[in-house]
Amino acid sequence: MKKAILATKVGMTQIFDENGVLIPVTVLQAGPCVVTQVKTVENDGYSAVQVGYGEAKDKIVAKDVTGKKTIVNAHGVKKAQKGHFEKAGVDSKKFVKEFRFDNAEEYQVAQEIKADIFAAGDKVDATATSKGKGFQGAIKRHGQSRGPMAHGSKYHRHAGSNGACSDPSRVFKGKKMPGHMGNVKVTVQNLEVIRVDVENNVILVRGAVPGPKKSLVVLKESVKSVG
Repeated sequence: MKKAILATKVGMTQIFDENGVLIPVTVLQAGPCVVTQVKTVENDGYSAVQVGYGEAKDKIVAKDVTGKKTIVNAHGVKKAQKGHFEKAGVDSKKFVKEFRFDNAEEYQVAQEIKADIFAAGDKVDATATSKGKGFQGAIKRHGQSRGPMAHGSKYHRHAGSNGACSDPSRVFKGKKMPGHMGNVKVTVQNLEVIRVDVENNVILVRGAVPGPKKSLVVLKESVKSVG
């Protein structure tokens, strides 16, 4: 059975193994998740498992004195989504993700997926949205070198030359220049699971995981076997 789970990033810390070696780890609150739908080739054309995570409130629409409708909780679960969760027999969830598994039929609707789906020593891929850093220069965005910092220099943190003048008379596509940095989907592959706290549904993963604290992280069984 292929494995995957949704988690929330708690933060980073460090632990020591039995040999006293310090290991930097990322703490992830993994699940419990619940299966909200199982898609099959016969019904949907492909095999997949839909998983929900995190408690969510319903969307509330109230009326004021004049009778005008006002949305009280805009971030709540909409009516159609609520019906989908009720059909599965589960509570409304904040996050819903779909995993395309060849063995989707092994999962059952309303089945809980907890942190014990992984064990220490497993290799996982962590996917999350990186921190957004806004508009940044070429030095911070691409790690380019700065120019002379003397008073006479008019070139300090500029990106430098963008290309030749007469030939090819244009800037090549993909040129590393200042621009928007971060807030993109990032996947870090082959992270090792150091420890699993089954009671508290906590997974400790070696190294750093993309995204800020409290962000959603998708942990999946590694697609590459390295090391």
